[in-house]
Amino acid sequence: MKLTKEQKKDQSKELGAELKASSHVFFTHYQGLKFEQMETIRTKLRPMKCRYTVLKNSLLASALKEAGIEISEVDGGEGLLSGPNAVLIAKEDDPVSPAKVLVDMQKEAEKLDIRAGFVGGKWIGPDQVKALSKIGTKPELLGQLANALYSSVAQGAWVLAAPIRDLVLVLKAVEEQKKSEGGA
Repeated sequence: MKLTKEQKKDQSKELGAELKASSHVFFTHYQGLKFEQMETIRTKLRPMKCRYTVLKNSLLASALKEAGIEISEVDGGEGLLSGPNAVLIAKEDDPVSPAKVLVDMQKEAEKLDIRAGFVGGKWIGPDQVKALSKIGTKPELLGQLANALYSSVAQGAWVLAAPIRDLVLVLKAVEEQKKSEGGA
């Protein structure tokens, strides 16, 4: 069933609102991927509250315009909307996790081609998406920070407790020496 012009406009507005509300968007060329591979990508992205979907270029161009995202700002932006496109729309603050999924899937499925990303209001190229995927995820980085803070506090407490510990050991040694002198 074909969509009417009004339905297409509504669809474009909805997608534009979704793109505007999303934190990060990644553009891929999916031609040649098997259905199972596409479903694997979607399954891996589902816990991250990401949507990976195939869109018509005309609908995508209209939705990007609706969201106020300029394609001309990306390197090779003219070619971004040529050929079949699949778009990953992330709703969470963490851009690293979806990028990791795409880069990992690119290793498994050579046909998956990462074209660009729109992260934090700026366009990034495929190489930058790969570099982004090598950074730790937000929870990993927060864990490392907490570990570093705890380590420094624990070391400080250990250093501050050392003189008291040493005093106790000296007193214990003096007590044992006096007992041995008194008992002999």
